[in-house]
Amino acid sequence: MKKHLLVFGIFTSFGAFANAQEFDPQKYIIENEKNIGKEQPGPHKGGGESIGYSFFSDVKDYKTAFRKRVLKPGAAIGYHQQKEDEVYYVLSGNGEMKLNDKIYNVKDGDAILTRTGSWHGITNKTKQDLVLIIVYDKH
Repeated sequence: MKKHLLVFGIFTSFGAFANAQEFDPQKYIIENEKNIGKEQPGPHKGGGESIGYSFFSDVKDYKTAFRKRVLKPGAAIGYHQQKEDEVYYVLSGNGEMKLNDKIYNVKDGDAILTRTGSWHGITNKTKQDLVLIIVYDKH
């Protein structure tokens, strides 16, 4: 019973967002990926085709990068040295992640923390999309 009440409360809260009179950009911002997705080559000279979603990138004084990246088959995020702690979360698909010269197979549900100074890159060697969430502090 409590679970149903919580869900009802969430829907009621989201209903308030639709009312433009109640919108306050200082309190919250809602973005949908369909409005921000951009086709791009794999970052860090990774190559191949990808779609990048940089949520809240235009928000002043927001210090967290929150991104979704879809790596198409054969695409990669190139091997590079990390300048800040960064989290990769695999939403769907399978990939091959190189971490400090070691290769690891990663799959949906895996979270990878790359620490400052470490090296990493990830490649989609399958025929399905590899979908990632990537989060790090912007400098």
